[in-house]
Amino acid sequence: MQRLTDLVIETKALQKRFGDFVALDGLDLSVSAGEVHGFLGPNGAGKSTTIRILLGLVRATAGTARVFGADPWTAPSGLRTRIGYVPGDVSLWPRLTGGECLDVLAAVHGGANPRRRKTLLERFDLDPTKLSQDYSKGNRQKVALVAAFATDSELLVLDEPTSGLDPLMEQVFQDVVRERADEGVTVLLSSHILAEVEALADRVSIIRSGRTVSTGTLAELRRHSATRVHAVTDREPIGLAAMHGVDAVHVQPHNGAHSVAFHVDSAAVPDAFAALQAAGLVSVTAQPPSLDEVFLHNYERAGASA
Repeated sequence: MQRLTDLVIETKALQKRFGDFVALDGLDLSVSAGEVHGFLGPNGAGKSTTIRILLGLVRATAGTARVFGADPWTAPSGLRTRIGYVPGDVSLWPRLTGGECLDVLAAVHGGANPRRRKTLLERFDLDPTKLSQDYSKGNRQKVALVAAFATDSELLVLDEPTSGLDPLMEQVFQDVVRERADEGVTVLLSSHILAEVEALADRVSIIRSGRTVSTGTLAELRRHSATRVHAVTDREPIGLAAMHGVDAVHVQPHNGAHSVAFHVDSAAVPDAFAALQAAGLVSVTAQPPSLDEVFLHNYERAGASA
């Protein structure tokens, strides 16, 4: 059980209404100190509204939000110096250079580590002497990333942080996140690039229509999603297609044996493998569901129960 002091972010029954529109409808979220927490949901699910509340930019209609144990709406400004934030659409001061923009952003967070900033500029291949109006979208994004990573912020809130980055810079981003996490920094990562979240996150929360529908480690969430299995058996398995929790069964003759492919829920694995063994199991490979499949499974399940 998590202790209150272990939680950097905690929301309970969080609600936010904009007139008649319900953006958040009782959202629960907990992020422990030192973890990278993936925050997933489609556009309009409430991710950005949640982040704005956590940053103290918007006041919740009901429920509670705590960051480092404090209400971000009423907390002193010192709370904001503990948080680094990277939005998905970065706007900079057009007549300032990239370096001058970094100076301004660093001042908001109580300064930056000069050595770390220099290293980050090199790793992200960013020229700080250019006017920000001459930057591409990807380079504007790099300014925000360098600004956040160069501070000593204890919490990084990253909202679509790699928007506009090429694959090489995406890898640099992942490396830096891992390094900061190894130093004990807590990360809330909201991204539509599920492979990015899968590579980085210790735990994941999936939200739909302003509510959390699933939270856990990827391994925990995978247990509720189907595993893809491919096997070769001497004979055609009997009863496999009729088993509860087994789906998409395809059996084809293959070099005097049978090629068997299917999806299986975790609870049905023992019975499915017993059927394969009874059919003369020659070989088998099992591929756990990707985060994309886990996300879709949990999202569709939540919709079916709504």
